[in-house]
Amino acid sequence: MARPRTPVLTRERIRDAALALIDEDGLGAVTMRRLAERLGVQAASLYGHFPTKDDVLDAVANVLVADVDTSGFEHGWREGLLTWGRSYRAALLAHPGAVPIIASGAQRRESFLAMADAVHGGLLASGWAPRRATEISGMVKYLVIGSASTPFASGFADDVQVYLDRYPHLTQGAHRLRSEASRIDEDSFELGLRCLVRGLEPGPEGEQR
Repeated sequence: MARPRTPVLTRERIRDAALALIDEDGLGAVTMRRLAERLGVQAASLYGHFPTKDDVLDAVANVLVADVDTSGFEHGWREGLLTWGRSYRAALLAHPGAVPIIASGAQRRESFLAMADAVHGGLLASGWAPRRATEISGMVKYLVIGSASTPFASGFADDVQVYLDRYPHLTQGAHRLRSEASRIDEDSFELGLRCLVRGLEPGPEGEQR
């Protein structure tokens, strides 16, 4: 049998090509035309798999969160939040250019909704009221999205001269932050996540009904 003249398209190939474009050139690089060029097909060929670019981005969002670990809730809400928060952040740091897609919300994204359902269910099973469970999961999402999209340490100049005279409290170390960026960002996130969990103590039993 003769081989097809054009590459065989699947939803997975299109989705993965979109994610590769995001990793290389940013979210703004994703267009149906660019995707078609990357896959060696005509743009019209894509629409049989994804009606719009937004549908492609939904597929990207789904694959990014598909393996986020929510199993920690089997051991209580504290372990659940710590495990989920760390895993969620790691998934986004692997593809930082795609963070705005995740920040836009669950919408009808199946993997995203499954993750949210697992987290909410884990909190409810631990005794948290539905409204508080929603607020808690929102707090963790804010921390994760902020950490993945706006690294703190990389926002400072390397030249100590920038801080002399005008910003005396920054002269002791701000110029060293970039070289320590990964450690500082990791430690800052971990501190924030642990403080969040500690701030919820003693847990749902301490909530006023």
